Amino acid sequence: MLLLDKNYFDLLNLPRVFAIDEQALERQYRDLVAAVHPDRFVTDSPEQRRLAMQAATLANEAWRCLRDPCSRAAYLCRLEGVAVESAARAGASAEFLTEQMEWREALDEARLGARQSDLQALQVDVAAARQRMLATVAEFIDTRADFEAAAGLVGQLMYIDRFSEQVDEALDDLS
Repeated sequence: MLLLDKNYFDLLNLPRVFAIDEQALERQYRDLVAAVHPDRFVTDSPEQRRLAMQAATLANEAWRCLRDPCSRAAYLCRLEGVAVESAARAGASAEFLTEQMEWREALDEARLGARQSDLQALQVDVAAARQRMLATVAEFIDTRADFEAAAGLVGQLMYIDRFSEQVDEALDDLS
């Protein structure tokens, strides 16, 4: 079992790109898990059983990482030697920061006024911003191979995802 020294893309036999085929990811994951499932190695040596368990764990980690666009982008940046955390701390654009302040104010006002329609409109705006950010991240990674810039955008994408969860929670609170 020579799986343990592969990156997640190689492990799942996928191209090393941001814009992956999600159906291929699911298919490759299922095939790999079936091949390395520890139950298939119950009669093998303890070493083989241990390796099978490690391979199954690695397959699960790879699948969880690659199915989430934010995690996938961060992983691709790390593979290229770029730390997302340091790039994100380098600072976001003034435009992005302004948009975040406006979103935060809109969320606070909608919560205070218990206005579900305002929260739904904010949810739509945030989802659209996320889609634009994903397209930009894909361009920087897959087209430009500019992993430094992509890493900074991943930090912004993380913020958008967290904020989206807050909007969803506010909507749930009103339901």
